[in-house]
Amino acid sequence: MDFNQRLQRAIQRGERTRDLRGRAAAEREMSAEELRGLHSRCRLTLVERIEDCLRKLSDQFPGFDYQSVMNESGWGARISRDDLNVERGKGGAFYSRLELLVSPLGTAPIIELVAKGTIRNKEVFHRRNYQQLTEADMDSFQELIDIWVLDYAELYASGN
Repeated sequence: MDFNQRLQRAIQRGERTRDLRGRAAAEREMSAEELRGLHSRCRLTLVERIEDCLRKLSDQFPGFDYQSVMNESGWGARISRDDLNVERGKGGAFYSRLELLVSPLGTAPIIELVAKGTIRNKEVFHRRNYQQLTEADMDSFQELIDIWVLDYAELYASGN
């Protein structure tokens, strides 16, 4: 067999390998419908944890109102309260709120968690975390929800 024949066979083997890899990648990739279903399952798991944590937090600090959230920004929950300061020379209204949302599925196949915390009209944190949807670890997300709610509770209790 001469060099040209061996060259052609090497090229054919390379093309077959590329085709096999392409088919394997296509099989691994999820369809848009499968991604939406996976996002929904992940979202439901996270929203349950968010609701549970925020209900418990609002029970610890009387005056907070709990509210489920479902809008164009995402799904989740928020707690909020309005306080009125009537001290002489320091009067005013103060607003405190903690909101945790799971963002809707966008063009990127990710699951994203967003938290915004305000205490007495001052934003104390604005946090985001995301993971690739096909590799999402719900345990780490749930732990993150716990940590963010605990951080807020500590800041609120300290009077910040």
